[in-house]
Amino acid sequence: MSFRLSQRDKDIIGFITQFRAVDRDSLVELFFKQLKSPVNACNSVMVRLYRLGLIERTQQYSPTVYLPVDAKIKKNSQKILHFLSILDVYKHMCSYSIPKNVIVEDKPTGRKGGIEPDLFCIFKGSPFWIEIQRNQYSEQKMQAKINLYEEFFFSDEWKALHWQPENRAAIFPSVILITPVRYAVSSEHIRIIQVESIHELMEKYKSSAKQQRGGKPRTSAFSGGIKINLT
Repeated sequence: MSFRLSQRDKDIIGFITQFRAVDRDSLVELFFKQLKSPVNACNSVMVRLYRLGLIERTQQYSPTVYLPVDAKIKKNSQKILHFLSILDVYKHMCSYSIPKNVIVEDKPTGRKGGIEPDLFCIFKGSPFWIEIQRNQYSEQKMQAKINLYEEFFFSDEWKALHWQPENRAAIFPSVILITPVRYAVSSEHIRIIQVESIHELMEKYKSSAKQQRGGKPRTSAFSGGIKINLT
């Protein structure tokens, strides 16, 4: 059977491949909201792509969740909720500015046992590694996670990552912990930001920008000499 894919079809398939699990309503919001009947249009496209064998789906969730054809997760896996939480964070960021260089479940060390942030992106001109904590962990476990970031910082391997700016000094990303719990973790070498949501992050730095315009010290917007440019 011959068929021709539109650019939107290709973008949707690529997006599902990138995020591993994408619910119908998110697809409506990201690809169809400008149409007169966005839900009906999305349903029609997704049924067609599914019947062509270009995507998988699981109807164990409502609305339907779509998966890549080569998905290595079971259709009833709790891992799907993990990927949907990453997608939610991405969508919240999009409401302020479209993130660039997005990597889901980044593994920058290339080694088992290294840091494995849920999401990497460049957001409003600044690089971030984002950890999404859906469950509560011990202080010791969270500090151990931060210690892995410090180990990577001292390795200098991060300076060669593909997204680093050309002809400028390499930047070590700030680490965002998205969590309803505040952990007593610390680092003298990397910036750690704990917030419940991206919305809280933006409000936090909106206040910081106002303080800076008021003539107060600008140190709160820097990490090791690196400006976090969220405003």
